[in-house]
Amino acid sequence: MITGSVYSQNTDLPYRLLPETPKKYTAGTVAARTVDGLGFRYYWATEGLTEENLAYKANEEGRSIGETLDHIWSLTRITKNSAMEVATTFDVDASALSFEEKRKETLAFIKTTSDILKKSAAKDFAKYDMIFQYPDGNSKTYPFWYQLNGPIDDALWHVGQVVLMRRGAGNPFNSKVSVLSGETSN
Repeated sequence: MITGSVYSQNTDLPYRLLPETPKKYTAGTVAARTVDGLGFRYYWATEGLTEENLAYKANEEGRSIGETLDHIWSLTRITKNSAMEVATTFDVDASALSFEEKRKETLAFIKTTSDILKKSAAKDFAKYDMIFQYPDGNSKTYPFWYQLNGPIDDALWHVGQVVLMRRGAGNPFNSKVSVLSGETSN
């Protein structure tokens, strides 16, 4: 039985449905489609979570669903900053945001990233470095390739963890959602 406040569906948020497939294959449209897949999965992994679910941990050593969502927020922020060609600083975190604010921002980060990538030519990816600006003034730069196996894949990994944990918390992922077609039958 699901108890606590249930966060209801907000159809104004992006990724309730997967966007239409692009008309042609380019470096930008392929990368954007991967990001869109993350957005769709995140939308449905977080749809209908309760306060009780957000506190759920699979074990004492692991993150709660809420803490995992904080991490996904930071990963999608890094990806968005990279696509916008700005450094990521570590002076903000998601823990002060409400669940609704965090969900909305995460989906907006994903959508912004996708929108930029869709319009990108292959040569543009050289500009999308991940730049980490640390509080001590040092920085570290990684080429876009690291986005694929780093923040984007990591965020997908953690969305899967949210799906697994919500099942453990008694609030399983909506079985009417098709991650293949990007549609839902509800």
